[in-house]
Amino acid sequence: MVSDETFFAWLDGELGPGEAAGVAAEVEADPELAAKAERHRALQARLTQAFGVVADARVPEQLSAAAQPAEAEVIDFAAAKGSRATRWRAVPQWAALAATLAVGVFVGTMVPQRRDAPVAVEGGQLYAASALDRALDAQLASAPSGPVRIGLTFRDRSGAICRTFTEPAQSGLACRSGDRWQLRGLFAAPDGQGGNYRMAAGMDPGLAALVDTTMAGEPFDGAREKAARDTGWR
Repeated sequence: MVSDETFFAWLDGELGPGEAAGVAAEVEADPELAAKAERHRALQARLTQAFGVVADARVPEQLSAAAQPAEAEVIDFAAAKGSRATRWRAVPQWAALAATLAVGVFVGTMVPQRRDAPVAVEGGQLYAASALDRALDAQLASAPSGPVRIGLTFRDRSGAICRTFTEPAQSGLACRSGDRWQLRGLFAAPDGQGGNYRMAAGMDPGLAALVDTTMAGEPFDGAREKAARDTGWR
């Protein structure tokens, strides 16, 4: 069976023609792989729709200048390939652990210090609060507003509605629990990638893996998302 590294590299268009054809044949012959590929393509389509305006926006000149290296950089392609392999092999196995660690670090450093923190701890559980809670309650992916941006809305395997979100410093997944949004995972933005322009780069790989293991069925389209909001996320 094709490895996770090769599978995700194929989805990203990083394989050569021969290797890509081999993976495509394996995916076509394996219903489980084919379904997995379709789920990831659906995620990418929703992200493109949700964040297309941000991705197409003109980057400020100061930001462009800051991103320019002082001198040419020599890239070791063999090392880069190894780094890609490590990244994708780690995602499926460690996504849940990474989410737990990220939430723990976030809560431990921010919740006690900020009265307007986006996370509240109640009964040993983590819930969205303040601006994050309001965005999860009211914001549609097609109508971004404020620092919190909503990505995907879907049902998990228990039937609860879940939503991904992105803030300047982190992204995550929250699912409906009663009349609250319980956090399933939080992922800090990599160093130097905070702010609204980070969203144009796509979903955090750890978050994407968490969504893949949580989602049942297909992500909501715009009409279904609006209907779910109007009925209290039932």
